[in-house]
Amino acid sequence: MRMEGKLSTPLPRDFYARDPRIVSRELLGKVLVRREGKKLLSGRIVEVEAYLGLNDPAAHSAAGRTLRNAVLFGPAGHSYVYFIYGNHYCFNVSCLPDGEAGGVLFRALEPLLGIKEMARARGIFLDGTPSNTRDLRQLTSGPGRLAEAFGITRLRDNAKDLTRADSDLFITDDSYPSPRVRKTVRIGITKAAKRPLRFLIAGNEFISRA
Repeated sequence: MRMEGKLSTPLPRDFYARDPRIVSRELLGKVLVRREGKKLLSGRIVEVEAYLGLNDPAAHSAAGRTLRNAVLFGPAGHSYVYFIYGNHYCFNVSCLPDGEAGGVLFRALEPLLGIKEMARARGIFLDGTPSNTRDLRQLTSGPGRLAEAFGITRLRDNAKDLTRADSDLFITDDSYPSPRVRKTVRIGITKAAKRPLRFLIAGNEFISRA
């Protein structure tokens, strides 16, 4: 079976309507898919971070519900996209039942389909397709890189329902074997930085370095 045939059914809402720590662990090995016309971009999720809402100082929802962070308060399974450092977007998904704040940040993917399109979106490898892991890491290893590679922006994707069958952005299960999960402290933050809420596929070459 061609891989494209396995990437058609979004994960259901009840998958996301749980503790972000559980969702984070179970997202590893799943596949993020972007429909670009007749083409598909896809990448295996290899690194994420959980954010726990009102009781998590590092979470955008810690100060309460605002117009900017409303997506994090539900319903589950919607994309939350924000702009950071004045130069890149970060992609998250809302978790927990409607009214409870929580989410998962996507930190790294292993590219699967649409590599040339990802490279074009990133403005690299214009003379051909990258052929080794070192090159491929530049596409989707890091939250800003993966968002750019998949064309994820706040205007286009914030509050998008990732569970809808007609969505152009969603996450699916292609029956990848359950990976060995490693848990570490979150990185790139200062508040609540010592909490072990970063989840990654142990030994995967595409996890971010910072």
